[in-house]
Formats: sequence, structure tokens, C-alpha cells
Amino acid sequence: MSLLFKDFVISNVMASTVAAMASGPNSPSKRMSSRGGAATLRGVALFLASARNKRRGKSAPAADANATSPGGKRQDNQQRRKKKMNGEEQSKCNPKVMENARRETGLERREIEILYKIYKKLITYKKGAAKGKVSENVTASAVIGKPTTVSEGIDRTVFREVLHSTFDIVTENMLMDRIFYVWDRNNCGLITLENWFKGISLFLRGNVLEQAEYCFKVYDLNNDGYITKDEMFQLLRNCLIKHPQEEDLDDSVKDLVDIVMRKMDKDKDGKVSLEDYQKNVEDEPLLLEAFGKCLPTDKSKVTFLTTLKAQ
Repeated sequence: MSLLFKDFVISNVMASTVAAMASGPNSPSKRMSSRGGAATLRGVALFLASARNKRRGKSAPAADANATSPGGKRQDNQQRRKKKMNGEEQSKCNPKVMENARRETGLERREIEILYKIYKKLITYKKGAAKGKVSENVTASAVIGKPTTVSEGIDRTVFREVLHSTFDIVTENMLMDRIFYVWDRNNCGLITLENWFKGISLFLRGNVLEQAEYCFKVYDLNNDGYITKDEMFQLLRNCLIKHPQEEDLDDSVKDLVDIVMRKMDKDKDGKVSLEDYQKNVEDEPLLLEAFGKCLPTDKSKVTFLTTLKAQ
């Protein structure tokens, strides 16, 4: 048995597995600068704080174009006022959306307002979205059921940057795709405003069972309601780094999968259900991210909440 594998099975079987995968020396998140999330958040904060000045700056050139006559000046002033009003309306969250977000999440009113402004800075527009057509950003492995047509939202590339820079989530592409899929509840290839609120709320204030359900959905690669041995193998294989002296990493991963299955399969049916997973996490919280990083670090959550409250 390889040295790498032995590192995973020392002390309490799966406790060491999580420690090695989620916070070990080879974890990509440890190699990432701890200042990345804070720097991004400061940038967002400054960007939002200067939004009003930017809108005023953009409307200024129109004055020169229509300054040749009193009538032109009046028209220009009306246009500036209209643009200002439109800008202020767009920066405010619709009252109905606000109430729905407060009812369905653990977010406070002020937090929702700031998250709405951040969302508006991050969204992209999908032009000519055809009904029943999925964005090309949605991978085949992540698509199930009928897609929903959505014209605006946060796309996969921007979402990945938010996870990296704001929440210190650095993981391989397969898990990134799965995280995006779980957030994209409408299956439209974009993170909508409603799902943005729900996802942030789960990241910041979700309880153990809610976060366990989220992680389970990320790890359930074929969306059939179970985590099988094959899925465990794919997830663990992608998490591990092969050492030069490693002869056969796959054999070590298979041995590890057997140990994990015996530990987590509470009803002994050869697969891990959501109930199995939640029970394991309740008994041993370290198993929450057993198959790969998909939740923010505690430090990044504190930084994000502090930034929201400072606005």
C-alpha cells in the first residue's frame, strides 16, 4: 500500500481523509494567497461605492452635444435626470424580490441590497436565448431535465472567479462544474438572482444538514440520488496527487473507496444515500467535504460578512 494512501487512513479512518484532502499540504487552497478574497471584496466595495459617480460621469458627454440651444440644454437635463432615475432604480432590489429573498433565506434586508448590487455588476446577458436551448456553458454531465430560458445571470467563468477570489474555493474542473450545476437550480447555464441569494445564504448561514445536502448533490455526479463507488473513485482520484514513487495510484484509491463505503453506507445497500451522508456528517462533521472542496473557508465567510456589514 502506498505512503500516500496510508496518510489517508491514519486515525479515525475518514477524519484523516478529509484532513488530507481539504486542508493538507497538497491542497490547492493552501497554495492560494489568503489575501485574494479580501482584495476582491475590497475591490467590489470600492466599485459599488463609486457607482453613483460613475453614472454621473457617463452622462456628462451628452451635455456638450446638446448645449447649442436653450431647448437642447433642457432636453439634455431631462435625459440626465431620466438616466439618473433609471440607474437608481436598477441599483435597488424590487420589493417583491426583497421579501421573497428574506423569506427563503437567512439574509438580512441590508445584506440582500448589497448582494443585489454585486449581482448586477457580475451578470452577463444571454442574447437571443432560445426556448429549450441550454447555454453552451452547461456540460453534458451536469444537465438533467428540461432547461429554463433565462436572459441574464452570472455565467460559469465569472462564477468560478467568485469562488476562487472571494470564498477561497480552489478545486479541479469537475467539482467546479458540479458546484455551478447545484447553484444553477433552473438548469439554464446562468446563476439567476434568486439562486444567487439562495447560494450565498447557504454558504454563509446554512446549517449542517443543509450544507450536507448541498455537498451530497455536488458529489452525486449523475444526479440519481446516490453516491456510488464509481463516483467516489472519480472524486477521490481527482483529489489526489500522484507522487513520483507511486506505482499504482488507482489501486490505492480503490482501497480507500472500500474503506469509505464501509464507513458511510449506513444501510449496507452498496451506495450512499442523502440520509446516509447526513447521518455521517452529524456523527463526524469533518466528513462534510469528504470528496472535495466545495464550501467556503471560515476566514473567507467572516471577510465577506464583514464587508457586507460595512457597506
